[in-house]
Amino acid sequence: MSGEAKLSVPSFALRDTGGEVPTHVAIIMDGNGRWAAKRGLPRFEGHRRGVEAIRRAVRSAIDLGIRYLTVYSFSSENWRRPAQEVSDLMGLLKRFVRHDLADLHANNVRVKIIGERETLAPDIRALLDEAESLTRDNTALTLVIAFNYGGRQEIAHAMRALAEKVKAGELDPASIDLDAIEAHLDTRGIPDPDLVIRTSGEQRVSNFLTWQTAYSEFVFTPEFWPDFNDEIFRAALDEYRRRDRRFGGLSAQAV
Repeated sequence: MSGEAKLSVPSFALRDTGGEVPTHVAIIMDGNGRWAAKRGLPRFEGHRRGVEAIRRAVRSAIDLGIRYLTVYSFSSENWRRPAQEVSDLMGLLKRFVRHDLADLHANNVRVKIIGERETLAPDIRALLDEAESLTRDNTALTLVIAFNYGGRQEIAHAMRALAEKVKAGELDPASIDLDAIEAHLDTRGIPDPDLVIRTSGEQRVSNFLTWQTAYSEFVFTPEFWPDFNDEIFRAALDEYRRRDRRFGGLSAQAV
């Protein structure tokens, strides 16, 4: 990826975007393979172009004043893909961290990784740890990378942790409430997504942030992920602003 465009935002500033800006946007980055197939290219090229789209999304999020951006980069089910494709994806992750981490840090971006790490190769774990450690004190955008992540698996892990505390006599089962569960999720301390964007026209959540998206708004865009750009991002935000978020209550117009 040498020679490719890198982050070029000189400093963080909350811009006037003409309406409500969601605090947290999550993106299901879908369609890399189909983008490549449509052009007669190998799937790897679709994934490589997908990394460029991540860079564009980060720049847009900073420019728009979004505080949290979560990207679904590799699910716990993606290990079922062909071994060569998995290897290519691991290589792209390494390259992204090595080439982009300094720029993310320079732009005051904090990197947070969610997902299972214990089963990952030592070199991958070390890179993820390095990304979090270097940027942990940054205060502009928080880039949450869901890697080797599954929403159901995350909830199961939280339940095991709570059960172990009950077994050890450290926790009264009667005290387990929503806050207790959220405190044991990978996303503890991170607000739930206001908006979830999925590219490629597919309309499903694919085991992504199962707990956290209970009241999120969803926007499904027809474009494949490698084509995602600032214009598409802003169009999704425009659609979000037109929504009436009730969180189980009455519409503001009905009050």
